[in-house]
Amino acid sequence: PLAMGAGFGAGLGLALASSAFIGGSFVLKKKGLLRLCGRSRAGQGGHAYLREWLWWAGLLCMGVGEAANFAAYAFAPATLVTPLGALSVLVSAVLSSIFLNEQLNVHGKIGCILSILGSTVMVIHAPQEEEVSSLESMAEKLQDPGFIVFAVCVLVSSLLLIFVAGPRYGQSNVLVYVLVCSAIGSLSVSCVKGLGIALKELFSGKPVLKEPLGWVLLVCLVICISIQINYLNKALDIFNTSVVTPIYYVLFTTAVMTCSAILFKEWQHLVLDNIVGSISGFLTIVSGIFLLHAFRDMPFTPSLLPLFLQPARADPHPPWSTADRHQSCQHQPLLPSEDKGSQSAEEEEEEEK
Repeated sequence: PLAMGAGFGAGLGLALASSAFIGGSFVLKKKGLLRLCGRSRAGQGGHAYLREWLWWAGLLCMGVGEAANFAAYAFAPATLVTPLGALSVLVSAVLSSIFLNEQLNVHGKIGCILSILGSTVMVIHAPQEEEVSSLESMAEKLQDPGFIVFAVCVLVSSLLLIFVAGPRYGQSNVLVYVLVCSAIGSLSVSCVKGLGIALKELFSGKPVLKEPLGWVLLVCLVICISIQINYLNKALDIFNTSVVTPIYYVLFTTAVMTCSAILFKEWQHLVLDNIVGSISGFLTIVSGIFLLHAFRDMPFTPSLLPLFLQPARADPHPPWSTADRHQSCQHQPLLPSEDKGSQSAEEEEEEEK
C-alpha cells in the first residue's frame, strides 16, 4: 500500500504540472510557426521557426514538463503518473480552441476521450517492468536479440517514412510525421532510462563517467530528440494541434510500451485479466483515433440531432382560434379555393334564372 504522505502529494503535483506544461507547449509552438508569415516554413523543410521566441518558449515548456514528469516517478507510482500524462491532450485541445481558433467537433472530443480512456486502461493492466539497477544489467538488456531486432525495425521504418512516404504523403496524411516521432521516441525513452540509472550510480560515487555506455546513450538521446522535434514541428505546421496532439500521444505511448515490453520483458508473466485489459484498451485507442481523424472536418449542427433533442423552433403560423381548434378535418372543403369560387358563381346564376 502506498503511504499517502508528502511524497505522494509531490508526485501528484509534478504529474499535473507536467501535463499542463506539455499541453501548453504544443500551442506555443504552433503559435510560433504561424508567425512565420510566408518565410521558410517547417512543412516545406525550412527552419525559420528557430528565430521565433514563441517556438523556443514552447520548447522550454516541453522541457520543463518532461523534467517534471521524470521527477514525478520518484515520488508517485507509475500507475498514477503515466495516465495523468493524458491530461496534456485535454490542455492542448482547450488552449487551441481559445488561442488558435481551432474547432474541435463532437466526434473529435469523443475521440480524445476514447483515446485517453484506452490509454488509461492499458496502463492499469500493463505489467510492472523488470528491475534494472546498474549500467551492466542495462547493457545486457540492450544486447538482447529481441531488442536489437526491434531497434533495427524502428530505424528502417523511420527511414522509409522520412525518405519515401514523407515527400509523397507528408502534406496530406498526419500519420507520416507523427509515426516518425513516435517510433524514434520509443528509443529515446530507453536512452532516458539508461541515463537515469547512470545518474543514480554517479550520485552514489561510482565511476560512471569512465563507462562508454553512458556517453553512447547520451549521444543517441540527443539524436533521437532532434529528430522528434524536427518532424513534430512539421506535423504541427501542416495539421491542427487538436489533431496532432492526441494521435501523437496515443502512438507514442503505444511505441514506448512495446519497446519497454521487449527490453524489460514485461509480458512474460501476464495473467488473463491483464491480457484482456490491454487488448481492450488498445482497441479503444484505435476507435478514438478513427473518430478523431476520419470526422475532424465534418461539421456538427443541431439539425443532425434527433427531433426530440433539437431546439424548439418558432411556429410561423398564428395560433388557432377556438372554432378552428374544435373543427374536424371532415368539415374541410375538398375542392381548391378557385374551384370553390367558380362553384359558388354557378349557383348564383342558377338562382337568378
